[in-house]
Amino acid sequence: MPPKKKNQNADEELGLMRAARFGRVKNTLTMGFVGLPNGSSKFVVGKSTLTNLLAGAAHAEAANYVRQNMPFCTIDPNIVQCIVPDKNFNYLVDVWKPPSVVPAALKVTDIAGLIKGASEGAGLGNAFLSHIAAVDGIYHLVRAFVDNEVVHVDDSVDPIRDLETIQGELCAKDAAGLQAVYDREMEKTRKEKGLSRQSTNFKLSESFTEAYDKCKKLVESNTPIQTGEFSAAEVDHIRDWGMITTKPQIYVINLSQKSFIRKGNKWLPKIAEWVKTHGGGTIIPVSCEFEQKYFDLKDDPEGQKAFLKQCKEEALAAGLKGPQAEIKSMVPRLIRSGRQALCLQSFYTAGPKEVRAWTIMKGCLAPQAAGVIHSDFERGFIKAEVCNIEDFKAYHNGEASMAKVKEAGKYRQEGKAYVMQEGDIVVFMHNTTTAKKK
Repeated sequence: MPPKKKNQNADEELGLMRAARFGRVKNTLTMGFVGLPNGSSKFVVGKSTLTNLLAGAAHAEAANYVRQNMPFCTIDPNIVQCIVPDKNFNYLVDVWKPPSVVPAALKVTDIAGLIKGASEGAGLGNAFLSHIAAVDGIYHLVRAFVDNEVVHVDDSVDPIRDLETIQGELCAKDAAGLQAVYDREMEKTRKEKGLSRQSTNFKLSESFTEAYDKCKKLVESNTPIQTGEFSAAEVDHIRDWGMITTKPQIYVINLSQKSFIRKGNKWLPKIAEWVKTHGGGTIIPVSCEFEQKYFDLKDDPEGQKAFLKQCKEEALAAGLKGPQAEIKSMVPRLIRSGRQALCLQSFYTAGPKEVRAWTIMKGCLAPQAAGVIHSDFERGFIKAEVCNIEDFKAYHNGEASMAKVKEAGKYRQEGKAYVMQEGDIVVFMHNTTTAKKK
């Protein structure tokens, strides 16, 4: 069983890296919640609920960093900053106890609800699609519970139908976009060859044609473009086309509290099969009902413990055993998975004045990482003094210092070609001088 789990994780990482081929190379990327409009009930459910819970989790996490006055609240009515749960960062804070503490954060957008026909302008139509075009990754939220008090936009609960609706609208929009891309390429080639606008007796480049044909086949089969196999030249074309389905997707399945505690319901196997046949992807079961109740007890730690204990007893009564019976919030996993989908990671700077987590893209070289702190650091980069967090934990011997780590030979110097690793603690050496006046 363990090897199987390892292979599954490797497949998920490969899928995320495939999606990352088409993304923007930035350290400040955004995830967005996409789903159908919601009804109302005693427990508000859906995109806005999870977005608010993520914001609430940020507030709760920020309470641990009272020494740092940071805006981890809502940026706009539909955009929140979520503190990334990070045990290694917390470890460094506990060791140094600095006056300034700055954790990593993930930006999440609550995108307006989608309805069938959005690709043709129905509902919020173009507004929805412009909002989703502005984010870098998608939380694809699907309802998988029945509650007579919660009205479904289609009057019945059918997650597979909802998946088809959302995916279908995104693929339909990309299909229309592909036609526009093709027309532009034709016009561009005519001008380059000095042909009339009516001329069609010429060929487009092989790499463009291959990329176009592959993308067209994918979206016509209701499958995201990001799941396809493309050459480097084809990726270069596709990256400039602005296709929605090139964005990495995480499927978030909203269950009832009862199903969440029991670790499943009748819909989950069908959803897993649908995702598998539509390019694959990460699936995260959650329960907004459970998460809201748990969050509402945030000011009562004993109440939270009692609530989790009650949930565990229900799980045990349902036949679950061992770790399967343990119930916990999925909000931290949502944040971490979103960050992983965007291929982001952290490195740390740590000292008596400040501990800070800096966000960079996976594969980032040391000079570019230095530039995240300040552009002068990249311009005048000399070297990076690096210690990985696991080595620091093993050798610092309780001291807020690198002395013991250096004695153990785990503190090293890296040059311009060094690829930054998750959890690196870094000091950048740089030399920048102001140009002499002539």
